[in-house]
Amino acid sequence: MIELAALIACALGVYLLANPRIASGIKVVVLTAPPVAGVVWLLDEVFDRPFTGGAVAAVFVVVLIALNGLLGHPRLPTWTKMIVFGTVPVTALAWLLIVTADDTIKDPGEDPCSMYYGGVGSSKAFPPQAYCRYEDGSTHDLATGSQFVFWVCFAVSLVLLSIGLWQVVRDPGMLVRQLRCK
Repeated sequence: MIELAALIACALGVYLLANPRIASGIKVVVLTAPPVAGVVWLLDEVFDRPFTGGAVAAVFVVVLIALNGLLGHPRLPTWTKMIVFGTVPVTALAWLLIVTADDTIKDPGEDPCSMYYGGVGSSKAFPPQAYCRYEDGSTHDLATGSQFVFWVCFAVSLVLLSIGLWQVVRDPGMLVRQLRCK
């Protein structure tokens, strides 16, 4: 059943992207809002972190404005505009891999720090870092490759979204044009 729902969602996404009569701003909202709404719901209901969920929602609104500004930028080639749709999800996935690298949720003794390194796993959300801490106070970094990928994609996304936000600041009417149907 889940596979069928995922297949239908993908088909609707492709239809939405291919339909030229739907404004690109509406497409961005419809395609990006559901995953972010899921994260906000998880933070609020499951992890009991309503402030963090609110912060994620606020950042999403700013990113949404920046995405629409980037798509409406008149002089950027299309391939540079589309890079952000690859780097943002890769950044999120790399972040997830980093903060879960210590696997503190597993039973004690089964996480990589105690199994392979003889330490205790620990992680930070931002800047993302996972490491093993030993009794003598020393540490061993985990997921260093994921950290590199995170920072490269984060920097590229930040530059592109800054360009989009600058475009909206320069021409606020462009945001309205992005959301208006043709």
